[in-house]
Amino acid sequence: MTRIFTYYPEDFGELPVEVVHMDLTLSVCDDVTDVSSRLHVRVRDRPVSRLDLNARDLEVVAASCEEAAADITYDRDRHVLVFSFDDPVGPGADLHLLTRTRCRPSRTLLEGLYYDETPAGAPPTQITQCQQWGFQRLVPCFDDMTAKCTYTTTIIADERYTNIISNGDALSGRKPMGDGRSVITYDNTTTPMAPYLFFLGVGTYATFSRDFEYPDGRTFALELLAPPGADAAAARASLEVLADGVLWVYLFTGPAQYGHTDLRADLWALCHERDRAKEDGDAGRVSALRADLARKVQDITPGYAYTGTVYREIAMQNSDYGGMENVGNTTITANRIIPSRRITDRAYEYMVRVKVHEYYHNLNGSEVTGRSPFELWLNEAVTVHVENAHFAFLFGEDYARLQSVVDLVDPETGIFALDAGAASMPIEPDGFNDPNELINGVTYVKAPEFVRMIETVMGKEAFARGLDLYHRRFAHGNASRQDWLDAMEEVAGRSFARMAHLWLKQTGYPTVRMAHSYDPASRTCTLTLDQETPAGVEPWEFPCVVALMDRGGREIAGATHLVAGRHEEVVFADVERPAFVAANRGYSFYGKLIDDATPEERHLRARHDPDMIGRFCAFQNLAEAEMVGLLDDPAAVPSPAFSDLYADLLSDDALMAAVGGEFLTIFESVDDPRYAHRYTALHEARRRLQRGIASRHEEALRLLYLRYAGAPADRSPAVVKARQVKNVVLGLLAPLDTPAVHALIREQFERASCTTDRLAAFAAYMDSSAPDRMAVLDIFEEESRADLVSWEMFLAVVAGVTAPECIDLVRRVEASPSFRIEQSNDQRALYGRFVRNRMVSLETPAGREYLARVLGRLAGINEYNTVSALEVFGALDRMEEEHQAPLVAVLLGVMRSVDPAVRPSVYNTVRRLLDGAPRAVARYVAAFGSAPELDALPHRQVANER
Repeated sequence: MTRIFTYYPEDFGELPVEVVHMDLTLSVCDDVTDVSSRLHVRVRDRPVSRLDLNARDLEVVAASCEEAAADITYDRDRHVLVFSFDDPVGPGADLHLLTRTRCRPSRTLLEGLYYDETPAGAPPTQITQCQQWGFQRLVPCFDDMTAKCTYTTTIIADERYTNIISNGDALSGRKPMGDGRSVITYDNTTTPMAPYLFFLGVGTYATFSRDFEYPDGRTFALELLAPPGADAAAARASLEVLADGVLWVYLFTGPAQYGHTDLRADLWALCHERDRAKEDGDAGRVSALRADLARKVQDITPGYAYTGTVYREIAMQNSDYGGMENVGNTTITANRIIPSRRITDRAYEYMVRVKVHEYYHNLNGSEVTGRSPFELWLNEAVTVHVENAHFAFLFGEDYARLQSVVDLVDPETGIFALDAGAASMPIEPDGFNDPNELINGVTYVKAPEFVRMIETVMGKEAFARGLDLYHRRFAHGNASRQDWLDAMEEVAGRSFARMAHLWLKQTGYPTVRMAHSYDPASRTCTLTLDQETPAGVEPWEFPCVVALMDRGGREIAGATHLVAGRHEEVVFADVERPAFVAANRGYSFYGKLIDDATPEERHLRARHDPDMIGRFCAFQNLAEAEMVGLLDDPAAVPSPAFSDLYADLLSDDALMAAVGGEFLTIFESVDDPRYAHRYTALHEARRRLQRGIASRHEEALRLLYLRYAGAPADRSPAVVKARQVKNVVLGLLAPLDTPAVHALIREQFERASCTTDRLAAFAAYMDSSAPDRMAVLDIFEEESRADLVSWEMFLAVVAGVTAPECIDLVRRVEASPSFRIEQSNDQRALYGRFVRNRMVSLETPAGREYLARVLGRLAGINEYNTVSALEVFGALDRMEEEHQAPLVAVLLGVMRSVDPAVRPSVYNTVRRLLDGAPRAVARYVAAFGSAPELDALPHRQVANER
């Protein structure tokens, strides 16, 4: 059978040696880095005759073994440096492998050592990205997640660099070496580290720091390396956000996190009071608070505490990722690392999330590491689960959970759309071409939902104990997904084997049809749950939280039912007839539930269900019904009942304070297969729906807008939610497209006190018919060029414009000297957003022509972002027939533009997309004839054999 992946689980066995320690010396120059390595390994229980060190694109200067004679060859095709010993080396023997190699930094390959943004007049900034196999681009090594060892790293570099850094603690300060060079050595011997967590950075930064003090008095330093010229106040605020995250992990995670909750909250408040007293120089107050904290903290079992002396965040301008943990040195995209006045509210929330996420990886991912890339989901899913809990602590449970649910259902970027696509892979795939393929929405959204379902079945307290057992049992080692499951099962007292196998190895998700009946004679309410799965897919196992509710939103009865088969029943005895059934409360399972609720029952739930996610789902069901009605009848208008519901919910101050304006999102999507992938029609239907609501309630909406327009410009959770509501109102009024609305939008654009408001107005204005739109574009483009944060936001808005000039606008900014195609941020903002502007990129000839050029160009520069962009073709076989053959042609063009040996992820992703679209391929063949690439597709070969 043809291999459709480069790597499979069987390619990751036990290493023949235990990796003990690496002594590294890296001499960094502007265009080349010389690396000397002394790698200490210990032979396991079998003699070894050869050792293969991973070594990719290196110049090997010298290599030898201290203890044994060996023939050494460099196999460049296999990317290995081979030590063939004259005589087998016996078990338990210690070997020291010496290498001197040379590597060169890249400007476009963001793996290994590469150039980052360099300030004017400074030596070139160089940083590393070793996730997953970047370390072998630096030095010959066992580039394997099980090769955890300690490191001593010496760096020699230009003395003009403000910062020369690596993992661990500096043994001493930097020392001059002469000739304008300096040297520093880092000791990373406390915690063994997987090679993908290694970090090297030389650059020019503005450095900010503060001490962090635990309640028991232990301290370490928090350090922030920001771009030069960074606002000092924003940098200090950034450090405070990080400090809060570190403290939260200590106080509110761990095995007993749900015990002594009042005491933990008291400790949280006392720590902040102590820090304020330290700033004020009130030594007496500090001493008293320290004594109080030291006494009280003894009564709790805390969570993870950092083991190093410095925890550092480094701003990286160019990266495939928003953040990357590197044991003591976390890199975070420079456009999100500090809460500057130019970042949006959503970017601020991302900053809050990514800081605690990467910090928690010190425990989950670094101290306990997966065995292979196939366990990468485990490192990330548990960490995202904790990240979500932290975000809920700060912004509220309802608001945080709503964000997660939107990440599921959003038709443009949501995981359901990706997971239903032809290129989708399961959480634990059968194989991969490049580890970067495992960094996707399945890993970061679906996998955490699986973890959350395990927590729902176990209960929160038991889950916390199970996670602690896992971390203690595998501290400083590697763990498989079975190891994690064993720990959870031991605490839960039940097996998760079947549930885990189904969720980890199957793509897609369950669709559950729920019906309810009530027998007044027996006072019994019966719910039937019928699980639908694609052909060949076993029924999933998952918890479904349901409740019967009265008209006022009070619970009559409730249950958490573990669904395991295709047909299930939940029976509630001796209950009153419910006014509505609240199913899948809190979005308890990853999937879609279709119930038999009447429109009246949906309206009741949308207004009265105390579960905010239940209200959101009911609202979405009603919105979809309106969309389908508008799609069925071009002359139809929105129903007064839905328009009034929308206006009432928007005016509900308590609701908006809890969940923000995102609650009232109307997506450009429906599940109805007739319309699900008619993107232009969906866009127009949504505009008609918004216009109908706005027309019916225009005056009330204007008053509501004015009420929310007075909110301050800070980023407290309450203000962020209020700002969302204001911009929802603005977005609702915008489709009216009248001169009065144009004036309102332009006024917000010109007077906005924060970036969120300005961007919302700019986007609305560019999609309007206002005659001065191009003048506004000129103003905003000129402003945005001066700042990389603003430039990224500007690019994304332009690429998302749905007006007829979209492609001309994208070409215009692409031609700007400020657009740098080698920068990942620019690629994602302009090209990534344009690709997802489906009504233009997929459904217009000009859009497809430009899309083909973009993908072909991007494939030669950044494989990761190209594969991400290809996700929009996931529903190719379900799109309108007229677009299918031209889109197959686009994919064939991409396939032919890359060398499968050099860009395997791009090539094989296109191949899977085409294989998953047999009808589209057949239409292409009928229109244009076949092609060798199409004839080689598995589904075509099977058809030919028949």
